[in-house]
Amino acid sequence: MDQTKLKKKLDYYVEKYNQVSFIEQDPISIPHQFTDQKNIEIMGFWVAMLSWGQRKTIINKTKELIQLMDGNPYDFIMNHQESDLKKLIDFKHRTFNFTDTLYFIEYFKSYFSRQESLEQAFLSPAEPQSMKANLIHFHEQFFSLEFAPHRTRKHVSTPLRKSACKRLNMFLRWMVRKDDKGVDFGIWKRLQPNQLMIPLDVHVFKIAKQLGLLKRDKADWSAVEELTESLKVFDEQDPVKYDFALFSLGILNEPI
Repeated sequence: MDQTKLKKKLDYYVEKYNQVSFIEQDPISIPHQFTDQKNIEIMGFWVAMLSWGQRKTIINKTKELIQLMDGNPYDFIMNHQESDLKKLIDFKHRTFNFTDTLYFIEYFKSYFSRQESLEQAFLSPAEPQSMKANLIHFHEQFFSLEFAPHRTRKHVSTPLRKSACKRLNMFLRWMVRKDDKGVDFGIWKRLQPNQLMIPLDVHVFKIAKQLGLLKRDKADWSAVEELTESLKVFDEQDPVKYDFALFSLGILNEPI
């Protein structure tokens, strides 16, 4: 397929799925339950980190977590008593368990006692224009608390381990992309859409290979960089909007 026809097809699926009707059955529906920025950021991040497996299960488990935090995660995190944490003991999603839940709570409590927005955590002091540097910086400071459990590190990826960082890049898309469609929030102002990297999972990887957008044979960070550069040919300022198209082709089996 030539570039002109491919762009037309990808743009068609972006338009079809970048709509409010997309929200309900996607994990992004979780932060859309809130109107205040801190809860949007906290639960957007949390559901993104839990996003493996069936979307329906991911959404239901995160709703359960919100209920356990009395419907207001930010308030619970900042004001809970030690005894309040007991009701979270049985919360689990796949390999994410009580130990991981407690660390997420303690990290957010520590962080939001000093900062107003999670965006600051994703800005590398040395290279804020490099998303790779930003993600490495975030991972380092996320696990900077002295009691950070080693097991929790597997739930938050980093390019240093050559990970594609799919869930982090998905969360950043939600927070940074700006348009009038009502899906992505666009509430962060320092990071820009042209810095974003494509969320790459096995489905998007397969479709990107089929479409000739990706030559690399492994779904790692180098593949993320290659695919994002390919998509910039179609829209240099907002390449990650094509996540909607690649997702629909890969997950929902729309025709190529």
